[in-house]
Amino acid sequence: MKISLIDENSNRIMQNVIICNIKDFINAKNLERGDKLPSERIMSEKFGVKRNHIREAIRKLEFYGVVKSMSQSGTILAVGLVGFNGMVNEIIALDTPSFNELVETRISLELKTVKLAAARRTEADLKHIKNALEAFKAKITVGDDYLEEDLLFHLAIAKASKNNTMVSLMLLLIPPILKTYERDTVCEGDQVSTEIKKHEDILQAIEANDPELATKKMNDHFFKLSMHIKNININEKLF
Repeated sequence: MKISLIDENSNRIMQNVIICNIKDFINAKNLERGDKLPSERIMSEKFGVKRNHIREAIRKLEFYGVVKSMSQSGTILAVGLVGFNGMVNEIIALDTPSFNELVETRISLELKTVKLAAARRTEADLKHIKNALEAFKAKITVGDDYLEEDLLFHLAIAKASKNNTMVSLMLLLIPPILKTYERDTVCEGDQVSTEIKKHEDILQAIEANDPELATKKMNDHFFKLSMHIKNININEKLF
């Protein structure tokens, strides 16, 4: 199962129903950390759903760290019952994030990754970032769709941060941003030369091992996008 921040509503509803059933079973049996859950086959029969639906629900719970699949041993509860109940309630309550929420998270994350990248990057990292930048420039210069190349440039910076958790978060954010990006609104009036210069400035700051400058250049790069999000939030409050 692929983990996605923007699952289709029907799929999310099905997963949540099964997760609620699993939660009720765990509470009825008073399971605690390390206790084993029933097999997918047994839960499939007990809850009256297909095994692949059980599997998806289990993997979602595993993604959030409340259960753990053990090779040849099945699935166990990874946290205590109190923690499990609290976390599952929050998992079920999660709504699909909006474009604004995705972008706000991305900006906050990238201001940190670029700072770390400037301090920790290697020559191999620089080469990777430069290659991604050249691919971006090749697309934007001739008027082709460059969004994927742009995001891969930013992912290369995240990898240079040497923080795998941040890279994982970037990998989670990229697909939903690609799917929901409001290109016509966000990119209106952008100049090719200006956009290229912003990316080159970020690269140069990373190359110079200057974390503060790298953070500033990334913040400058996101200025228009940040203002777009701010204006949307203001308009939503007015209405």
